[in-house]
Amino acid sequence: MVLPIVAYGSPILRKKCRPVSPNEPGLAQLIQDMWETMDYAQGVGIAAPQVNRNLRLFVVDSTSVAHQSHELEKRRRPGASKPRRVFINASILAYSEEQCVKEEGCLSIPGIPLPIQRPVSISIHYWDENFREHTETFHGTLARMIQHEYDHVEGKLHLDYVSPLQRRLIHKKLIRIAQGRWTVRYPMLFADPR
Repeated sequence: MVLPIVAYGSPILRKKCRPVSPNEPGLAQLIQDMWETMDYAQGVGIAAPQVNRNLRLFVVDSTSVAHQSHELEKRRRPGASKPRRVFINASILAYSEEQCVKEEGCLSIPGIPLPIQRPVSISIHYWDENFREHTETFHGTLARMIQHEYDHVEGKLHLDYVSPLQRRLIHKKLIRIAQGRWTVRYPMLFADPR
């Protein structure tokens, strides 16, 4: 089922999420709904707080990115060929010193892509949808996608990485999104609908 995506301004987007237990009620259905919601919105990742659930859970799909950049062919590392991943109770263990700036968008803040500086590589510890434990290192675009979704379960937004000047330049747009005066092609849950 496609769920409404929580828009900028909602308090849940600023909360550090609670851990997920293996016997979390409705977990399998929630993961399926998150995949459907992400696909419908044409996103590449989505976190539980974006669908109004206070859980340390996010999903990432690097399929289109991998095809565009041929990262899967260039990087034959363990697990690199699995483009759709579920991350439960993730914890980033290490960030690379090398960083790069790329444009990022967010389904909760539609239509406002921003240049964001992030580490090029990360090491992360997490459980998958079957509660199998993993510790892996990710690079490039996939590492960026994971960091973006990880920020959501930590109560952060990609906006937090932009300068005060950039923030002022988009302030009116952010207000319009929070008030529900923003049109998107997917269902949204606005913090202050008018």
